[in-house]
Amino acid sequence: MKHFGGPAVFIDRDDINTDEIIPARYLTEITKKALQPHLLEDLHLEDQTFDPHSPQMEQARSLVTRSNFGCGSSREHAVWALEVNDINLVIGQSFARIFRQNMFNCGILAVELAPADLDALFALEGEVSIEVDLGQERITATPAGGQAVNCSFTLNPFDKQLVEAGGWLSYADQNY
Repeated sequence: MKHFGGPAVFIDRDDINTDEIIPARYLTEITKKALQPHLLEDLHLEDQTFDPHSPQMEQARSLVTRSNFGCGSSREHAVWALEVNDINLVIGQSFARIFRQNMFNCGILAVELAPADLDALFALEGEVSIEVDLGQERITATPAGGQAVNCSFTLNPFDKQLVEAGGWLSYADQNY
C-alpha cells in the first residue's frame, strides 16, 4: 500500500485556486515533469513569506491549508503539479469538488478536518512531519522535538480504494 505523509508545508489561507497551484501559462506543457518547477509559483500570501522554491517546499510531501483548496478552473494540471512534486497528502477544511476527486483519481490523499483540528495543526512550530494511518483514518502530526497532534478523518470507501491503489488507472488495472 502507498505511504501517505511526510514533511509538511503549511499554507494558512482559504480559497487557493488552481491558477495559484499551477499558473495557466503552463497549461500548454505536454508532460507532467514540465509542470514541476512551477508549483505554487504565483501564490502570494499577505501575512507570510512563501517561497515555492525553498528547500522546505522541495522536501514537502504534505500540504496543510485552510478551506476551499483547488477552487477555480477544474483543470487536472493542478493536481498533476502536486503529483510530480511528490506531494501525496493535502489537508484542509474543504476542497473544491472536482479538484478533490482529481486528487483521488491521481492517488493523492485529500483529508478534510474540522476547523479546530486545523487550528491545532497550524499551532505546531518548527518542522512538522505528518503520518497517515489510512486504515484507522487518522493522522499524526509531529513537530521536531515537540508533542504530536492526532486527528481523525473520514473517507468514503471508494475514494479510499482509489488512493490505496495509487489512483484510478491502477485501481482499474487491479479490478477490471
